[in-house]
Amino acid sequence: MSFLLTFYKSAHSVLSIVQGRRYGMRRRDFLRGGASLGLLAAAGAARAAGGGQGAASAGGGKLAPPAKGPIRVAFAISEGVTVIDFAGPWEVFQDATAPGDDSPFALCTVSEATAPVVGSAGLKLVPDETFASVPAPRVIVVPAQRGSEALHAWLRKASAQADLTMSVCTGAFQLAKAGLLSGKTATTHHDFLDDLARRFPDVRVERGKRFVENGSIATAGGLTSGIDLALRVVERYFGRASAERTAAYMEYQGKGWIV
Repeated sequence: MSFLLTFYKSAHSVLSIVQGRRYGMRRRDFLRGGASLGLLAAAGAARAAGGGQGAASAGGGKLAPPAKGPIRVAFAISEGVTVIDFAGPWEVFQDATAPGDDSPFALCTVSEATAPVVGSAGLKLVPDETFASVPAPRVIVVPAQRGSEALHAWLRKASAQADLTMSVCTGAFQLAKAGLLSGKTATTHHDFLDDLARRFPDVRVERGKRFVENGSIATAGGLTSGIDLALRVVERYFGRASAERTAAYMEYQGKGWIV
């Protein structure tokens, strides 16, 4: 009996490791799908050259909230969307407060259709709006995802009227495909910096940054960097104190948003 129990525990441990590796492969597939990457060797080179993120690159001034009504934030999603890339900023905007307003942001998801979208690790999401029906947003959030020509066309149109269009992780590739990063500085997940620079030579890629701001366009590094950029957006609208209150409520101890 003791032998069988030992054998069972060993087999279970091996299965857990294999499942973890499979999950990791699926996770990277989502990122590669959004960026349309080729070889992982390029990713390794990116890590060696400038892996991880440090200070932010500030280039955005104060944003003015609307005189009436909430700040509409649209999260663009499609197949393969990375959950933390939109869930992190979503939590920031839903928890943010402003003087005299406990809910200054109104959030929605938007996609080409309202059919369910499958995100990382199989999470199913039903978009609130389509590109044709969504009210004009003041803030657009573009996480890592597969993307489409319809997304790029909507980004070109909607970003012209928005206060800010921000990407998280390899969502930067979607902005680049839409032509929104041409001639600008940008960043992305550190595994994909080289690929962004190679595929879009008119984009000045910055390494080692949590996020990079260019006025009405901002790009965050990978995953949790989106939380920092969202807190920075709260600061740009309502000041440092509002962003600090939001971070404290979330029990978020990172300081990468402070520039």
